[in-house]
Amino acid sequence: MAASAPEPTPSLELTAPATGGLSTDPVSPATMSTQRLRNEDYPDYSSTDVSPEESPSEGVNNFSSSGSYQRFGESSSTTWFQTLIHLLKGNIGTGLLGLPLAVKNAGILMGPLSLLVIGIVAVHCMGILVKCAHHFCRRLNKPFVDYGETVMYGLESSPSSWLRNHAHWGRHIVDFFLIVTQLGFCCVYFVFLADNFKQVIEAANGTTNNCNNNETVILAPTMDSRLYMLTFLPFLVLLVFVRNLRVLSIFSLLANISMLVSLVMIYQFIVQRIPNPSRLPLVASWKTYPLFFGTAIFAFEGIGMVLPLENKMKDPRKFPVILYAGMAIITALYISLGCLGYLQFGTDIQGSITLNLPNCWLYQSVKLLYSIGIFFTYALQFYVPAEIIIPFFVARVPEHWGLVVDLSVRTMLVGLTCVLAILIPRLDLVISLVGSVSSSALALIIPPLLEITTYYSEGMNPLTIAKDALISTLGFVGFVVGTYQALSELIQPSNAPIFINSTSDLA
Repeated sequence: MAASAPEPTPSLELTAPATGGLSTDPVSPATMSTQRLRNEDYPDYSSTDVSPEESPSEGVNNFSSSGSYQRFGESSSTTWFQTLIHLLKGNIGTGLLGLPLAVKNAGILMGPLSLLVIGIVAVHCMGILVKCAHHFCRRLNKPFVDYGETVMYGLESSPSSWLRNHAHWGRHIVDFFLIVTQLGFCCVYFVFLADNFKQVIEAANGTTNNCNNNETVILAPTMDSRLYMLTFLPFLVLLVFVRNLRVLSIFSLLANISMLVSLVMIYQFIVQRIPNPSRLPLVASWKTYPLFFGTAIFAFEGIGMVLPLENKMKDPRKFPVILYAGMAIITALYISLGCLGYLQFGTDIQGSITLNLPNCWLYQSVKLLYSIGIFFTYALQFYVPAEIIIPFFVARVPEHWGLVVDLSVRTMLVGLTCVLAILIPRLDLVISLVGSVSSSALALIIPPLLEITTYYSEGMNPLTIAKDALISTLGFVGFVVGTYQALSELIQPSNAPIFINSTSDLA
């Protein structure tokens, strides 16, 4: 995920962890993409855009065994409105721009219905995670547990001795999928930047001030999109060298503003003069549906942020209402943009709806503005895998080599995302592949299994077990089939991607 519009909430602070314990020194407020609350001994992060949260370093001893969450400083606790804004911000990201193509891959009827079902299942899995986290907080007398810890404790509660003995792998599995998801987002950003800048530059000679007429545009061929990726590489390397959250918060604010303005302009265009949809298929081919699944779950993958948001509320009892109301808004936004984008551009819809906007200066500026937001968001998405991976290497070298190793690992990770983007230069396939591989695991597969392992020994309704097994099985099928179809399409593409502007009539 991610991308978002609202500016960071001034009342939120991030507490930087110190070696051997928690630090209570506040770091500046920052809309830190994918940052999560850190507990006493383990940093865990969500895979979506959400503001950094303060570690529960205060009030731990005051946590009551009744299971109610104590606020760690009333000044930093969030209101219901601030929580709603963060929830919306954390779920609205780059996957949103790929939903029109996802609807095409499912059909104009099957697409929105499937988005609705996936939205309902996704929010249900979020509720499962919160419930299990509350259960372990009460049992262990802890103020907060993160996603990885919840899975670990769930495995420790399993009736299987093998799972109990390997419970620590639950934390590592969550970490692994978070790293894959976040680096996958960074790959998507490379492809997005290359495609949009390439289109703007190639159409520069034909760009007009008239956004109403479909005019023939002669594109001036430039270098391959993969060369654009290499062009962005040194700038993104320099960007991720910025390790100060106070500076990153400025980049986050710029990204939020630019992407909000761009999204409003996109909606303003696609609601005008919608063509007759009678020629669009109600249900698309079953071969393309797995690509729809990958893109849709990529967009909905916001489960990692629900625990820190709930924990930071002044009145956590209101969180279920906020969760369901916020996800209802998000689902409506996804369905509307997906359907309207597909209706507007039809079979010409591309991997990002920005690539279909007219070649006039107004909408060319929208592409550039959104690209600027994506550029700055790269550093925020990159922060999560960097915080998980880099300490592993730095701890194994002498202290005076720490900075060199830190910057070297950052450079190699950015280079890795660039290489992967070059190997998979199609934006739609990158999104679908990342969604199928990692997002489905975090959002659909793990939570239902977590509920079973947590409550099975205490007695569960057979219908609940069957429901959880069904959700996890469907998530696993989507994981396998979606990954296979994305890789198959990559190796032997059935349809060549469209690299022309859909508002142009080209011979």
